[in-house]
Amino acid sequence: MTHSAVATDSLAAALDGLVDRVPGAEVAVVLSPDGLLLGRSRHVEDHLAEQVSSLVSGLYALGQAAGRVCVAGGLRQVVVQMSRSFVFVATTRGGAILTVRMGGDADIGDMAYEVALFAAQAERALPVYLEPARTVTGGISGAHHWRP
Repeated sequence: MTHSAVATDSLAAALDGLVDRVPGAEVAVVLSPDGLLLGRSRHVEDHLAEQVSSLVSGLYALGQAAGRVCVAGGLRQVVVQMSRSFVFVATTRGGAILTVRMGGDADIGDMAYEVALFAAQAERALPVYLEPARTVTGGISGAHHWRP
């Protein structure tokens, strides 16, 4: 059974507000970068939260890999369109991952706007995640190599 790592009423209220404001939005979940459940909107049962955590962890890793391979910068969002619904995955500035499931007739533009608004407002209720330090390969950074 998955339990929230951060149990805040304000985060749940923010997620409920997001689902209520966006036509077609059904559920919203916030995860840590490593897939731990931080918060969820109403009507998200434990079993669904666990499934979403697994699904989003894979999508997030795939998006990060695409950013590295394409030398395109950090991951901002992943949108999966199916015949009857969308899964919208977006990262917040602090590193948390917002996921929203929407009906197939929902407006992605409205969702993109609301996600940006949510990320700006929810930062107060979310922890900040730091990226691990990068290691330098091939010797000391900035050193000149002398070849005889």
